[in-house]
Amino acid sequence: MYVPDQPSTGRRLVVAFAMTSDALRDSLFLPDTMKRISAVADLASDTVLMEFDSPAARDVLSRIDVLITGWGCPRISATVLDAAPRLRLIAHAAGTVKAHVDREAWARGVVVTTAALANARPVAEFTLAALLLAGKNALPAASQFRTGGWQAARAAVPAEAGNYGTTVGIIGASKIGRLLLELLRPFSFRVLLADPTVTAEQAGDLGAELVALPELMARSRIVSLHAPILPSTIGMIGRSELAAMPDGGTFINTARGVLVDSQALREEVASGRINAVLDVTTPEPLPDDDLLLTLPNVTVTPHIAGSVGNELPAMAELAATEVERLAAGVPFGYPVSLAELDSMA
Repeated sequence: MYVPDQPSTGRRLVVAFAMTSDALRDSLFLPDTMKRISAVADLASDTVLMEFDSPAARDVLSRIDVLITGWGCPRISATVLDAAPRLRLIAHAAGTVKAHVDREAWARGVVVTTAALANARPVAEFTLAALLLAGKNALPAASQFRTGGWQAARAAVPAEAGNYGTTVGIIGASKIGRLLLELLRPFSFRVLLADPTVTAEQAGDLGAELVALPELMARSRIVSLHAPILPSTIGMIGRSELAAMPDGGTFINTARGVLVDSQALREEVASGRINAVLDVTTPEPLPDDDLLLTLPNVTVTPHIAGSVGNELPAMAELAATEVERLAAGVPFGYPVSLAELDSMA
């Protein structure tokens, strides 16, 4: 953990926000959270920075110790860092920082923190709900109920439906994957985990059996994807992986659409052999006439597994805590290392 070099400078911190809009900031940072920040820091501007190139933006950057970022933050390049010589902390009130923070920030000793853990919990909870419904074959049954009636829907529920002893495969021991594994503990699932960075002992501690991806796909009636976007993971779920799934199985994707061969997925679900719950797709959003939106065995949601609505302030609270830690001169809770940056989604 990083401890600030100068925990007490004799002056208050100066903070600015950078994200898509004032409206986004206000949806994240509720009055109580803003009071917490104001107790330890002064705001350099009443409005968020939506760009870093104007004279007004450069003036704000020149005065700040902390930049609180959110979705839509412009790229924080070496040039931007040159304009912010006092900057000590970039506190991201969302998940990944890969898209907007250059590696130069780490080289200059600027601490970068993330609220990824706060954003991970809603995804894990969403996935748990989808997984439990998939075990009961509930989503295809609901679709069949609408079109074919009660009797037809009941008759179509397979004999293996249910959540007692069902084998579930989790791909990726990411923050979300680990939270999901924790949420699965009270249930009676058999849990498999595929992740090349985890040992069998570590998987056991997480409540899972470590297996290779092909074995996971073949043994699991429900498969949930939680891998990051890396050169090695793009398209990692392809034709052979999907074909290995047992008939009537369900594939859940709350990670990223590009991790899956979209054509292979379309063919498998169009055949009716497997079901799918997709919160992310390729492309995103799908065209209105896309096949995936027409199939009774596919549930598509508009990328809502992550923080939405009343879940958003949890990320802001975590970012505010990091500002308080800087002011107090104590270790940060969720710093991002360069090694973690490379494996982020």
